[in-house]
Amino acid sequence: MPCGTLLAQDVRGPSPSNDPTVGGPPEHSLRNLDDSVSIAVASTKTDRPFDGQRAFEMLTRLCDLGPRPSGSEGMTRQRALLKEHFEGLGSVVQFQEFTARHPLLDRDVGFSNMVVPLHPDRNVRVLLCAHYDTRPYPDRDPIPGGRRGRFVGANDGASGVAVLAELARHLQDFDRPFGIDVLLLDGEEFVFFERGKYFLGSEYFAKEYVKNPPPHRYRWGVLLDMVGDAKLGIFQERHSMSWPDTRILVQDIWQTATRMGVREFIPQVEYEVQDDHLALRNIAGIPTCDIIDFYYPRPIGHQSYWHTRADTPDKCSPDSLAKVGSVMLEWLKTASVEANSPPPAP
Repeated sequence: MPCGTLLAQDVRGPSPSNDPTVGGPPEHSLRNLDDSVSIAVASTKTDRPFDGQRAFEMLTRLCDLGPRPSGSEGMTRQRALLKEHFEGLGSVVQFQEFTARHPLLDRDVGFSNMVVPLHPDRNVRVLLCAHYDTRPYPDRDPIPGGRRGRFVGANDGASGVAVLAELARHLQDFDRPFGIDVLLLDGEEFVFFERGKYFLGSEYFAKEYVKNPPPHRYRWGVLLDMVGDAKLGIFQERHSMSWPDTRILVQDIWQTATRMGVREFIPQVEYEVQDDHLALRNIAGIPTCDIIDFYYPRPIGHQSYWHTRADTPDKCSPDSLAKVGSVMLEWLKTASVEANSPPPAP
């Protein structure tokens, strides 16, 4: 659900809110993470390091727009801001528009996935995605009276978008034999107190990919969700490790992090998450993994900020965004994509 559901068998203990879907990670996995070297401007093997501070400024700008649920004025302003950003980098921005029924008002609502192709002439491609809508309300807020309050989705919504917005700066002159599409998904959680349907944008994108096959094929997909937590700790998601076609992708990304000394990528399977990667992999046939820090925050015993009014920029950090962005950038430079042998069509 957005970002996901932690299955009961993965829960290490109830959170203070008695939320059965949220638990804490094993204590041994948290050792020595908080004393890691700060890399808010994180260096990879390039002359232009990934700038976590600039990514954090984008996260803050998005949150300053206020709530950004699908079909809202906030989403319209966000879409314009991001379009201007990507076009300012020299990219052509495409929109994939569709409608769905409002679960409470019984009327059509407009949705729009944003697609930013980088090096569109290359027929073998990698899909980098995040959802950019926010949940309509903070319906897991620990204070019942706050559950119809203001939700700006700093981590759950803005963090993945901010990493991709900064990453795009490095990919304009990307010298690999494959292209990259940045995909911002709408309608990931157009859900009102559990009424409504999740993952509208990814399902629409996946079905269109099958129904109207483009000339290109996606070799890999990577979903970034909840990657800004100031106390970052990213375990391997269970679906992504159980599927044979994505297991190697997960292992490759985590091995990249290990080589770089980014210990916040923890090579341990921990939670099973329902997220946009399911439709991309199971409907479109795109091998897609989910990079998600579902424990928000750590350590064990803290009230989760997930889907509460507390999911604000002060709970995120430039350092966390830098670490995720740097790992993604380094992985893209070394990824085995087999440009001459695209994966089979779904």
